[in-house]
Formats: sequence, structure tokens, C-alpha cells
Amino acid sequence: MTTTEPPSDAAEHVFSVRNLWKVFGPKADRIPGDQALTGLSVAELRERTGCTAAVRDVSFDVRKGEVFVVMGLSGSGKSTLVRCLTRLVEPTSGSLAIDGEDVLSMDRSRLRELRRHRAAMVFQHFGLLPHRTVLDNVAYGLEVQGVGRAERRARAAEVVGKVGLDGLEDRRPGQLSGGQQQRVGLARALAVDPEVLLFDEPFSALDPLIRRDMQEEVVRLHEEEGRTMVFITHDLNEALRLGDRIALMRDGEIVQLGTPEEIVGSPADDYVRDFVRDVPREQVLTVASAMRAPQAGDAESGPAVSPSAPVSQAIEALVRTGEPTARVMSDGRLLGVVDRACLLAVVAGTLAVTA
Repeated sequence: MTTTEPPSDAAEHVFSVRNLWKVFGPKADRIPGDQALTGLSVAELRERTGCTAAVRDVSFDVRKGEVFVVMGLSGSGKSTLVRCLTRLVEPTSGSLAIDGEDVLSMDRSRLRELRRHRAAMVFQHFGLLPHRTVLDNVAYGLEVQGVGRAERRARAAEVVGKVGLDGLEDRRPGQLSGGQQQRVGLARALAVDPEVLLFDEPFSALDPLIRRDMQEEVVRLHEEEGRTMVFITHDLNEALRLGDRIALMRDGEIVQLGTPEEIVGSPADDYVRDFVRDVPREQVLTVASAMRAPQAGDAESGPAVSPSAPVSQAIEALVRTGEPTARVMSDGRLLGVVDRACLLAVVAGTLAVTA
């Protein structure tokens, strides 16, 4: 099932993708237009044509300033999809635009400008130059752009501090930990001041604690800069932690696109339901999903919670105070109340969460 977003203001979109296909194999170009073939499963398509459809009729928009996560298991098509955005992999068919400009019609020069200035990639394998210092590795993209030595080193030094590498400017990559090397890779992408950062499973090879630190670094940078990010991952917890919206892929298709709360609270099908089965719902779903209208007899002195707070926070407030209800407040206004019954119903999944 492909989830297609409703039309909205194109000016708010960095990337707009419609009916995108990437097919590998002989006669790949005929697959998207052949209705007898497009409905086949991955195995059926490969058996009948020798082709593999890595991306199948995908449509979505990436909004300005959001962290858009593409998540899926190995082989779901997520890495191929992100490479299509800058034509590191050439799409087979469909439409693709950045800021309203047609990416598929870009000539070699315009495409080079896109990759160097507008959309920077951060890969799992850092690709650092071993003979260069941290500072010169970070400045490398600026050097490719033709920025003068003094200016590029000054800009690189600023970004090095931004990602927490102060004091390591003169070290070589071999003298750094895995997490520090990944910070250099992130700083190198930031140094060119791109409109959008594209992350292709950048932290999957890191130890869990270092991975968490890098996730926190991405969150911090996004909060400080509001830069648009497209983040590819196979890790559900990482997706839920980082994403404003998540596109969950399976066999080259988007099976559900929504906020973390929508995906956990209202799975589109059994596949998504099984995917999120072990997620602690109280940490993802918000108080707004459990809220009800005030009724006679509700305590007026209960603790106040925000509608955007996780359900776990409201549960903690009720346990701490012993009150039967908590008031859901926003800007001094009472929006509703939550009690133990409705909070636990959300946690247990017996109360429907509307998108």
C-alpha cells in the first residue's frame, strides 16, 4: 500500500516526490507503466521479468524544517530512495523536485550544484581522508566548492565547535573514536551550509551509547538550527526519537506515513502493528490522545499537564499527587482532563488513537 499525501502548499516543501520508481534489471523501464507487472510481489516480479523494484510508486513531501525519517528493514528500499533524491541512483520513472525545481531534468552542472550546496549526505561509512586533520576534513567540501583557504578553515573551525570536537582540530581520523569520526562526517556536511541534510543510516555501526549521543547531537542541532533533515534508519526506536514524521517502507513501498504517535497509535495494517508491538506506547502517545471533556465531579485541583506531554508524564503526575484526574492545560486554558482509566486504555491499546 502506498501512502500519498494530500495536496498542500508546495512552497512549504523542500522535496516533493510523486509516483517514484527505481527498477533494476533488464527492460526495467517498462515495469512502471505495465499494470500487469506493477501489482506483482517482489518475488513474482523477479521470477517473471528478472527485475527488482527497489522503489515502487512512492509519493511524499518533505516539509521545510522537519526531520523526515524513512524506516524499514534491510531490502525495503529506503537507502535506494534517499539516493534517488539527489540522483546518486537514477530513478526509473516518476517526478522529483527540490524547492519546486525538477531534479530529473537537471544537467550535470546543476546536479553537481545540488549535491555540493543544497543537499549534503552523511553516510554510515564516514569516508574521512586519513592523511588530513579533523579541521581539513571538515573543510574539504568547501575546498571542492572553491572557497579560499582562510575562509574555509574559519568556517570549518566554527562547525567543529558546534559538533563538540573542540581541541581535536589537529588530530587525524585514526586518532579518533568511532563517535568522534561520525561527528567529523556530520561537521563536514554542515560546513557547506546545505538546505537539507540526508542521513543514510549514519549511526548503525556505532556502539549503543555512542549512537545515543549522536542521536542527541542531531536533536540538538535541529532544535538550534531548524534545518531540514531526511534520516534513513532500520531502527524503530531511533525513528521514533528523531522523526517529526516517519515513512515506513516494505518491499519498496510506503505502507504508512505519519507522526510517531499516528504510527504507534493507529497502525495502518498488520505489518505496521507487528512492527510497533513492543513500543512503550506511554512514551510515544501524547496526553491529547487520552483526553476527554471535563465532567461533573472531576477534581478542579488536579495536576496540570500539557496536551503534547507523553502519557507517561500524566500517569506519573497522578501517581505522585494521588488525584483522580489531571487537567490538560494550554496557554492557561483548560482543554480537557485525563484520568487513570483513559490513560491506561491508551497504554493497553484499547482506546483508539485518532490521527
